[in-house]
Amino acid sequence: MVISVNQHGLNVFKEAISKADELGINVEKNNIGTTIIDMGVEAKGGFLAGKYLTDICMGGLCNSELDIQNIGDIVLPSIGVATDYPAIALLGSQFAGWSISVEKYFAMGSGPARAIARKPKELYEKIAYQDKSDVAVIVLETDVSPTVNVIQFIADKCKVDPKDLYVAIAPTSSLAGSTQISGRIVELGLHKLTESGLDPKIVKYGIGEAPIAPIHPKSTKAMGRTNDMILYGGRVYFEVEHDNDEDLKKIVKKTPSSESKSYGEPFYDLFKAAGFDFYKIDPGLFAPAIVTVNNLKTGKITTAGKINEEILLKSIGYVG
Repeated sequence: MVISVNQHGLNVFKEAISKADELGINVEKNNIGTTIIDMGVEAKGGFLAGKYLTDICMGGLCNSELDIQNIGDIVLPSIGVATDYPAIALLGSQFAGWSISVEKYFAMGSGPARAIARKPKELYEKIAYQDKSDVAVIVLETDVSPTVNVIQFIADKCKVDPKDLYVAIAPTSSLAGSTQISGRIVELGLHKLTESGLDPKIVKYGIGEAPIAPIHPKSTKAMGRTNDMILYGGRVYFEVEHDNDEDLKKIVKKTPSSESKSYGEPFYDLFKAAGFDFYKIDPGLFAPAIVTVNNLKTGKITTAGKINEEILLKSIGYVG
């Protein structure tokens, strides 16, 4: 039986609705019947809303916990995420792989609905997964609520009625948005391992943690901080089944952010120097700070990377 990330994700979505007042979120239905949860555009949101947003993104196939961790002389909030279904929950659901552009509206789409629309198709072929659910759940990173035309576009791509589409929204510059971005730490690790040559289907378990960026009101600054939490402060651990320890070691050594030629400055500074053009930044930078892998077939552990507290503190403007 194929596990449905949309069905599991919908359970989390409905639980969030049942706690709307507690989470500080707004729930509405538009005029074509789509349920939309605002977790940080107009709504107050917060850490708990961000935790639910993380769980929705992963199709409910995870456990996430909020905590705090020391970075230099200060304490920052953090989020830890674990999954026993890494390929499906991370690449098949959480990965922000759907660029949604309708008229003048743009948002990055992540979450279970991607597994129906198969965005991007090549990734779903790599993990050999597709969800055929009759309901679709999507998360949009945006500071504007989607129009009816946007909703209809998503519903059409997922081949569901708009009333069976469930949408959660939050901007990067909200606390819920910042929390869920750090909650992508394990997904980013698996994606980079995959790009480095690892078959994601042999990854059996994954867990990780990253600091949560303090909120900045400017979206580009907020984006810089949220990226830095993962690139310079995130750490992940995977259990895999690999036939060759030496080959596995070579893959792991290529994976952390410190292997990138763009490594070494806060992301906002790199982004600004690149003329705010993502394509001028080395894609190899988008990885956790530390990656550790245990080979279930041999019991051998390989690790690579380092936490960079200096850049983390520089990123958030802390001067002591």
